[in-house]
Amino acid sequence: MAKANPLQEQLLKAGLVKKSKVAEVAREQNKARHAKGPAGPSEIQIEAERARAEKAERDRALEAERKAQARMAEMRAQARQIIADKKVPRAGESEYRFTVDGVIRTLLVNDDLRKKLSAGVLVIARVDDRFELLPRPAADKVRERDASMIVLDHGQAQDSAADATASDDDAYYAQFKVPDDLVW
Repeated sequence: MAKANPLQEQLLKAGLVKKSKVAEVAREQNKARHAKGPAGPSEIQIEAERARAEKAERDRALEAERKAQARMAEMRAQARQIIADKKVPRAGESEYRFTVDGVIRTLLVNDDLRKKLSAGVLVIARVDDRFELLPRPAADKVRERDASMIVLDHGQAQDSAADATASDDDAYYAQFKVPDDLVW
């Protein structure tokens, strides 16, 4: 036990403090006299803190990526649902050809559907390996969620450079007569 100072001894004899309390205060004083000043964090502690911060940042980035992927999957599912709900039934024997990813595809349509497709009232959308016809309002909703699902849209405004070359080509080809019954 650490030695008590005279004041502590007098208080102890007078019965104002207990022996255990005097011993506790004496130990604290002894520690305060012999203890070193507060040491700065060691290199290991600094390295551990930096590693924790890096791991937390990686975890935040991974979580943000997972949330973005989940959001994209949700948007794609919504687009699929819109296509399934709003698709226009195809009927007819006339072939309508269009290109997708450099490959010519064919849909069987009637004359009414062909006119609506060429006017931009109907749009062709891809769901997995199938192609479906959609009305313009539904196609706009699908385009908001996943634009890659729309494969043919004659009503969509093209950029100005394509319009300029198209008008030059149209002026040149206007001199040639095209038969009325020609179907590509």
